[in-house]
Amino acid sequence: MIQLGEKQILKVVQVKDFGVYVGDEQESVLLPRKYVPAGTSVGDSVEVFIYRDSSDRLIATTEEPMLTLGQIGLLRVKEIGKIGAFLDWGLEKDLFLPYKEQTVQVRPGKSYLVALYIDKSKRLCATMRIYEYLSADSPYVKDEMVQGVVYQINQNLGVFIAVDGKYHGMIPRKNAHGQFRIGDTVQVRVVAVREDGKLELSMRERVEFQIDKDAAVVMEVLESYDGVLPFSEKASPAVIERELNMSKGAFKRAVGHLLKMKKIQIEQHKIRIRADQ
Repeated sequence: MIQLGEKQILKVVQVKDFGVYVGDEQESVLLPRKYVPAGTSVGDSVEVFIYRDSSDRLIATTEEPMLTLGQIGLLRVKEIGKIGAFLDWGLEKDLFLPYKEQTVQVRPGKSYLVALYIDKSKRLCATMRIYEYLSADSPYVKDEMVQGVVYQINQNLGVFIAVDGKYHGMIPRKNAHGQFRIGDTVQVRVVAVREDGKLELSMRERVEFQIDKDAAVVMEVLESYDGVLPFSEKASPAVIERELNMSKGAFKRAVGHLLKMKKIQIEQHKIRIRADQ
């Protein structure tokens, strides 16, 4: 049976000047001549991908698509049309991403995570709503560093990450410090593997490794304020988040670390770089 959106090994049933037909006696599809391997004859098996041409007819190709039915891939937007966007997925005919399947306004030249599905008209399309296509059986364990792509941002829940482009992951809102954009590739740490297999993530390393980085950030911000930060570790979490993109707890640890190293001093609700530095 010929499967739309999938790679298959099919037999050649007819040879024509314009190509060959692959399939069986009940159903076959054209593999255009330019994609037919040299020396191919009736009875030979050919691995092909099945999609639809510009006239919506089933057609085969030996070109390699960047994703098949149900898979997720990071695809580049080639152009924007009146009813959606068109993505480069490695085939002659671009992949259609309808407006209703876009979670943000996409831009030409930018890449976004999408899944391949069949719409109600039996056409292959892309969707940015990839949650249901992700897997919860990743091989990762607590404290491993992994890479993922931001695919959704929920102000109440947090930042959703497709780890390796295929596993469920999320940075909870309380740990989502800094600016995130859909399509960003991020390096994150596995904080926990939930009972359902989904990954709880953080942009931050374990405290013992992160504290030096946070201290460096504090020093950099201090220098940008000519050596005097107009607030101390007693400032509100909102102020600390806005100025340093870190939690109040992380800020307090970094300040304590710098105090021990005698690089700063605290005076009248301000933090100052020591004069002997």
